[in-house]
Amino acid sequence: MSLDPAESPGGAGASGVASAESAGLRLRETWLLAATFLVAVAGLIYELIAATLSSYLLGDSVRQFSYVIGIFLSAMGLGAWLSRFVGQAMRGFIWAQILLGIAGGFMAPVVFFTFAWMESVTLPLYGLLITVGVLSGMEIPLIARVLKEIGAPEFRFENVLSVDYIGALVASLAFPLLVIPYLGLMPASLTFGALNLGVAGLSLWIFRSQASPLQVLTWAIALLLTLAGLWQSERLVSVSEASLFEDDVIFSEATPYQQITVTRYRNRTRLFLDYSIQFDTLDEHRYHESLVHPALALSPRRASVLILGGGDGMAVREVMRWADVEAVTLVDLDPRVTELFRDHPDLSQLNNGVLKDPRLSILNQDAWRFVEESEAIFDVILIDLPDPKNLALSKLYSRQFYGALIERLSAHGVLVTQAGSPLFAREAFWSIAATLKATRNPQAPGEGLQILPYHSYLPSFGDWGFILASPQKPAARDFDLPEGLRYLTPEVWTAAQVFDPETGPLEVEVNSLQSHALVGYYLDGWARWFE
Repeated sequence: MSLDPAESPGGAGASGVASAESAGLRLRETWLLAATFLVAVAGLIYELIAATLSSYLLGDSVRQFSYVIGIFLSAMGLGAWLSRFVGQAMRGFIWAQILLGIAGGFMAPVVFFTFAWMESVTLPLYGLLITVGVLSGMEIPLIARVLKEIGAPEFRFENVLSVDYIGALVASLAFPLLVIPYLGLMPASLTFGALNLGVAGLSLWIFRSQASPLQVLTWAIALLLTLAGLWQSERLVSVSEASLFEDDVIFSEATPYQQITVTRYRNRTRLFLDYSIQFDTLDEHRYHESLVHPALALSPRRASVLILGGGDGMAVREVMRWADVEAVTLVDLDPRVTELFRDHPDLSQLNNGVLKDPRLSILNQDAWRFVEESEAIFDVILIDLPDPKNLALSKLYSRQFYGALIERLSAHGVLVTQAGSPLFAREAFWSIAATLKATRNPQAPGEGLQILPYHSYLPSFGDWGFILASPQKPAARDFDLPEGLRYLTPEVWTAAQVFDPETGPLEVEVNSLQSHALVGYYLDGWARWFE
């Protein structure tokens, strides 16, 4: 009688070996697909970190994001092409993960410290970005080769790409919602460096027959350094910020919208958003008095006031000096700014605690959306928004935005916007003036708004300008001001309306959503003086 091979002792052993090999193959295949997802997440996070760093430290977020994306994708293409020269695919993949853990993980620390100590960021930032891009571009081709080499029975290249794209989606959603609010740039960079090293470590174990002692040693050293960096990340952030700012950093936090930093030296407090100064308590009163009081003094009514921006509450403080103000609406995008200047005991003193005033309503939303959705009418509108250094901000200085905003202004109301420096960015200042002048006038169809440009000197910023606008020319009236002002007087107001030949009007384009001429004027003007 003959036996089936599977029933014989030898057949059972062969079946067990085959089953073990099949299980090992499934483990390797599953891990490689999981690794594809993880490295896709890490790769896109590095790209977003680089783009955010460049916009923080180099300015013009639209331009910098465009540069980073283009350079990163090009570097990935180069990496994909270079992967063909890697002899052993798995060893190459492990090396790529170790080097990504180093280059990507230490990207933010290196860039921050270089900028703080050398005031230069372009070379290290883009050098590391290209390195990370090349290594990231090698990952998918190498994983695909390994899957083929191990004989994955159901291997399809499109499966690898699908997992890669899903990882990119997860990273793009996690970056603004989780990574920046809960980690910050420097710890995030180190965390995802540790993720790459974790992928390298598991790959070293699962494919240990192909690993080299040098890889194990390099991986161990890189992991120890990265974990040490994470352990000391708060200290690293403190040291870098101490080098970036002249004064002691008393508050620092990354929100989904921006980096908030507050510094103090003795009784001097300064606010920085995305590392750009917003106010200095030595002279902020000159700015806020100039922004607020001319508009309120020239408006026949002040019962209802709208403020766009100004989440620090300084403009609200000045508005509340007027006894006939009944209601103020403050619209600021970032809730953390208004919370900080409402609840922090030291910072709330700077605005006299007005963010808790019952006459104030705080709305944390986009200014454009508020203007589109609101049906309220205001006697005075104050625009205290950041400078138009990118397209996202330029749209809030466009003819289309002003056209919608003027519908929220009463017939005899007054609108004012901060408009940058008529000296450092002369064309940008007068472009804002021309844009308001060209904005349709609901009280006089076919005509534009009545405008009144003026400027003041601020030691922290230099010569700074503002534009008043109204559907009707403000009636002649006494320029009465509330008590307690430190800077603005009727005489100062009269002088503020005079421009010298270097700051006076000139022919410029109107800013619109189609042209965004303002961004070019702004960037070219400041570059002419400071680059």
